[in-house]
Amino acid sequence: MSPYRNLEEYNIEITNEVKDHFAKIVEDIGEDAEREGLVKTPERAAKAMLFLTQGYKQDATEILKSAMFEESYDDMVIIKDIEVYSLCEHHMLPFFGKAHIAYIPNGHIVGLSKIPRVVDVFARRLQVQERLTHDILECINNTLKPKGVAVVIEAAHMCMMMRGVQKQNSVTTTSGFRGQFEKIETRNEFLKLISSDLS
Repeated sequence: MSPYRNLEEYNIEITNEVKDHFAKIVEDIGEDAEREGLVKTPERAAKAMLFLTQGYKQDATEILKSAMFEESYDDMVIIKDIEVYSLCEHHMLPFFGKAHIAYIPNGHIVGLSKIPRVVDVFARRLQVQERLTHDILECINNTLKPKGVAVVIEAAHMCMMMRGVQKQNSVTTTSGFRGQFEKIETRNEFLKLISSDLS
């Protein structure tokens, strides 16, 4: 099976178990799980949850290895504005935003589509933004073994926007740097490029 195929086919036994849990939740909050608008909601919610956590069954390292190519290019490669959708592990509410990733090749480059796929693998798990940033960074660093890697994620968290402090305009930024990006000059070049509009 492809390591990054979208799982639109669901294990029936697991889906039914998760569906039953959602049906119980609907009843426990005081709703009628048999009401017309809610009859199929537990199944839909179960399939949505399984889709949003499919990263547990995917291997980000294998995704990168499947499209590594020898290449002498040794300047910065940046993929910016990668959409991120994940679930906060504390409240199981969404957080979403953008990831900006760069690496400096060291004899190998990787197919550009593989970097966003790596982001999806780690985002489609119960996460915190800090660990998500670290997971992506370490996967790229350990697999490609580049001269440097940089990851910045900017995200809004529904657990802050809808409940708790209820701050709708807050954005959380996390970052990680390895190798040449630990040098302030290289890091500043990366940060300048991801904040600029090149169009």
